[in-house]
Amino acid sequence: MSRDILTTFDLICIGSGPAGQRAAIQAAKLGKRVAIIERQRCIGGVCIETGTIPSKTFREAVQRCYGRPGLEGDNRVRVRPTMDQLLGHVQRGIERETTVAEENLRRNDIEVFRGQARLINANTVEIEQQSGEVKIRAEHLLLAVGTRPSDPPGLKSDGVTLMTSDGLLGLRSLPRTMAVVGAGVIGIEYASMFAALGVDVTIIDKRPRPLEFLDHEIVDELIHQMRKKNVIFRGGETVERIEIIEGRQRQGLIVLESGKHLAAEVVLYAAGRVGATDDLNLAAAGLNCDERGRITVDATYRTIVPSIYAAGDVIGFPALAATSSEQGRLAACHMFGVKAEPMGKNFPIGIYAIPEISTVGATEEELTKAKIPYESGAARYNEISRGHILGDDSGMFKMLFDRRDRRLLGVHCIGSGATELIHVGQAVIGLGGGLDYFLTTVFNYPTLAECYKVAAHNAANKINLISELKSNSASAAHS
Repeated sequence: MSRDILTTFDLICIGSGPAGQRAAIQAAKLGKRVAIIERQRCIGGVCIETGTIPSKTFREAVQRCYGRPGLEGDNRVRVRPTMDQLLGHVQRGIERETTVAEENLRRNDIEVFRGQARLINANTVEIEQQSGEVKIRAEHLLLAVGTRPSDPPGLKSDGVTLMTSDGLLGLRSLPRTMAVVGAGVIGIEYASMFAALGVDVTIIDKRPRPLEFLDHEIVDELIHQMRKKNVIFRGGETVERIEIIEGRQRQGLIVLESGKHLAAEVVLYAAGRVGATDDLNLAAAGLNCDERGRITVDATYRTIVPSIYAAGDVIGFPALAATSSEQGRLAACHMFGVKAEPMGKNFPIGIYAIPEISTVGATEEELTKAKIPYESGAARYNEISRGHILGDDSGMFKMLFDRRDRRLLGVHCIGSGATELIHVGQAVIGLGGGLDYFLTTVFNYPTLAECYKVAAHNAANKINLISELKSNSASAAHS
């Protein structure tokens, strides 16, 4: 039974993930009356309940229990952990993050409604709650509902043998074999984590290589390290169908278009996500979405309906928690007339696989295609004292510089601490700095940041050698 309109707000945020939460707090700081609607169990949405926080916490649990390289001479037998042991750490992480999110909203006097939101018009939202339905209104709405995993064609995940990323951490026991369909960020992250636990993992993707948007040399190193953990890559393969076979041991059977058949105790279907817009009743407000549930916005995150904005994963690329948070803040600033600079284009990307990957700026492939003359400088963790201390001798770091003015164009790293290490390069790119900064700057010792120094000297040596050869060539031509 629907009740009359309960309250009028300045802003209603549908979704309490990074975008919705940040927008709500920004608006509250501007003195606005704000409400958040969340249908997930946790405040923080998918990010805290099934996405970013649990997956990264699970990775840390794997690293603590099983995944870190042993020190030389350490002959202790590593005991295979149980899922209960690993997930206990995850649950504590979720609870801590939920508490922090709830406290942030409470401290800013943001009213929280629990339930499914449904648009009535461009300013009114109906909320389906356990106690009934309520309606609230606002001058502005922000759609920050995020995404949900795609299901395999013709088959629903059963939470036991066929899983999506949102349910994978509900596994009751650690499987012996796993097949991962999809070599994107989520598929690669989970594949590497379970491989580190000793699970036999096969990755299947219709593209010839995983993570195509990354620098190819970094991806090659990732593939090499994952193969050392017995991960099998099946690139250029399309899944025709997936079957669940009952028997002595329940198995997932994957039939490929090439005629190959693969079997695994658990099949993780990680071939994309779609916007969680199905239940919003967008048409009632004059909105629509594309075939993947994504909402189109302008540079200020406003939709075609002036009172409605959207931010976060539901608007598509880059679909990162960090960028979603900033999008939400900027949307709130724009809707209430507060001047705000747009988000910088050089945002870092972090992939929490084992090993960790992070990147900012241009790749070698992008620079080659754009015909920009560049030089690379590389450093290996086995050259860095901190790498030896951490027991990571396979990490790799490289920088790309413009040969014409020595500006830093890109930084790419695979190895321990990559997502932290990348921010130095991000700052230098943003400030227009380059090679000379790294050549004259002193870094703490022993740190992974020394990679910047080693890589800079490596690039400088190459640039100087080419300059010398060109000079000698020119002198010879004039003699």
